[in-house]
Amino acid sequence: MIEGRRTEALERTAEALRAEGIAVELGLPLEQASLDGLPGLRTQPLAAVIVSPGIRWDHPLLEQLRQRGVAVHGELVPAWRASTGIPWIGITGTNGKTTVTHLVSHVLQQSGVDAPMAGNVGHSAAERVLERLRDERGLPSWLVVEMSSYQIEAAAEVAPRIGLWTTLTPDHLERHGTLEAYRAIKRSLLERSTLRILNADDPDLRAHAHTWDQATWISASGRDRLPDACQEALWIEAGQVWQRTAGQERAVMAADALAMPGAHNRQNMLMAAAAGLAVGLSGTQLEQAFRSFPGVPHRLERIRELAGVRYFNDSKATNYDAAQVALQALPGPLVVLAGGESKRGDASGWLTALASQARAVVLFGAAQAEFEGLLQGAGFPGVVHRCPGLAEAVPLATELAQTHDCRAVLLSPACASFDQYSDFEARGDHFRRLVQQL
Repeated sequence: MIEGRRTEALERTAEALRAEGIAVELGLPLEQASLDGLPGLRTQPLAAVIVSPGIRWDHPLLEQLRQRGVAVHGELVPAWRASTGIPWIGITGTNGKTTVTHLVSHVLQQSGVDAPMAGNVGHSAAERVLERLRDERGLPSWLVVEMSSYQIEAAAEVAPRIGLWTTLTPDHLERHGTLEAYRAIKRSLLERSTLRILNADDPDLRAHAHTWDQATWISASGRDRLPDACQEALWIEAGQVWQRTAGQERAVMAADALAMPGAHNRQNMLMAAAAGLAVGLSGTQLEQAFRSFPGVPHRLERIRELAGVRYFNDSKATNYDAAQVALQALPGPLVVLAGGESKRGDASGWLTALASQARAVVLFGAAQAEFEGLLQGAGFPGVVHRCPGLAEAVPLATELAQTHDCRAVLLSPACASFDQYSDFEARGDHFRRLVQQL
């Protein structure tokens, strides 16, 4: 049963499921009457319900089902049960988790370890497991799974062999209510993980370092940022990545192996390196794999250079903190495209970074007026323009880059995409097409 607006994509999915002998109903409201009307439930009681991450975990119907003893699971649970015996690497965090997921899968696969990625990266874990069960190769050696807070709260039995937590800043508070609730959901995944890898450069994670009895900590800022009494760690010092384990320290690889810009990507590299070392890779294997990494679509993705101006697609930056990281990673001055469906959060750091890095901001989508008010209130020294959408914003940004002598045009929306697009990938793909057509 799929709730919501019928689309061509949903119709195609429904037809594929029906071809497998699965009954599908589209467009039904998520309420008890809809369940009662399903043909299969007229002869046997409802045993379990699997919900997508888009359905609130505290939805009234789901609460009613639980009270009746019906099992309610997120879509990660069937994948976990079907992949019994295959270790998972679970990756979460407010920002950085997509890049780390790509990096971990890349370094393992490049080193000869069968470790595809799945989850919150466009290919569901259930689809990936089913695909491999039908493949003559069988299940992989490892499964690298990006997990959002929505997915974690709906999959309490998923216990990765290795858990990674990249960052924690306020996000999705419209669903989780408080930062404390959001943090607890993220933390629960790491508590269920056999090996825990955490980022000591993240202020929130570091502030709670004393609450962990066992963890591997990483720091791109050097050993001084590592928590006191930290036994297992990776850090950068004198151009090298260093590892401490069982009281011994050693240089593992060169710290400049990853070409992606920004201090945050050095943190991402260390997170992936820690996971690779835990799987059994050598420093040489890690360095070679990092040097061949092509980057992540929609995350500071360099599209092209035209007339001396570089164009970057950072559509994955769906909140203030992610957009601030992108601004700090690129050399200015910049023209920044921002807008979409705004989220709750602290915009102060983002506004400070805009004032420092951007000479012009082009606003689009539903948040135009809200963002213009934020920029005016913060005394933004550059120029601000408003456009209906990216089709108008991209050529205007190109013109502004020339007139204001800017080095790059950066799409980093600081917003969700749902006012105009199905997801941030669709937004980034549209931006890429528009830039390529210039």
